[in-house]
Amino acid sequence: MDILITGILLGATYSLIAMGLTLQYGVARIMNLANGEMLVAGAFGAFWVFTSQHLSPYAAAVFVVPAAFLLNWVIYRVLMRPLVRRAKNRGMLEVDTILATFGLSFVFVGVMLLAFGGNFFTYSYLAEPYVVFGSPFGQNRLVASAAAALLCGLLYWGIHRTRPGMAIRAVAVDPTAAGLVAINVPQVSAFAFALGGAVTAAGGIALSSFLTMDASIGVVFTMKALIIVIMGGVGDVRGAMIASLILGLAETAVASLIDPGLTLAAAYLLFVLVLLLRPEGLFGRRSS
Repeated sequence: MDILITGILLGATYSLIAMGLTLQYGVARIMNLANGEMLVAGAFGAFWVFTSQHLSPYAAAVFVVPAAFLLNWVIYRVLMRPLVRRAKNRGMLEVDTILATFGLSFVFVGVMLLAFGGNFFTYSYLAEPYVVFGSPFGQNRLVASAAAALLCGLLYWGIHRTRPGMAIRAVAVDPTAAGLVAINVPQVSAFAFALGGAVTAAGGIALSSFLTMDASIGVVFTMKALIIVIMGGVGDVRGAMIASLILGLAETAVASLIDPGLTLAAAYLLFVLVLLLRPEGLFGRRSS
């Protein structure tokens, strides 16, 4: 039971990272390898608010989330949009954006190292235990998971129950056809990319409340987000949420039953199995 609950709590928090990359890759068609650095930036914001301003780390969302949205909007319009316009096909676009965002990730790491240094950072927030089904769990994990579940629920509702959400889903399915029905594809893509960055930064705030981080750890979260997105099916929000829970349960089981040092290896093994057995993802459609 402890493994199950811990895995669900971890997976719920991972879902924010995956939702961000799902919007950026599934809708805007940008494979953003700097996604993890945006998460770390959000974590740094929460750390600064808690240690310097003596406020709840979640108060950082007031400026971190809008700043991340604006920054990602600018990145898309200035850096990504020219690549989208010149790409002759989706394969060329993926190669170009992978190279561009790979370099961008190093820029982000350098800026964060300059601003915050290279030391690991952590803080104690709601670290007291709370008993669930007879077992103690950190209140910080419970709050982070509840916040993640709430935000993912709002995103799912917004994408499936509103007109802007309908436009996002249309662009995710077929941007060419979406343009034929008067949807402004560049504008929707920029919005989806910016929203994905904001959601990822929010995930950094939640994760920072119980994980130790440093400026260069973003690549680990980028890989986990990629694993979840591919596992759940590119562009499928429901698949991303369920795949997040599966990854959280797998990592927790391996850490508890075998060795904590093998959690990343377990994630990669799960990734390889999905690629071999169901490359379109758990909820993706097989190409005809």
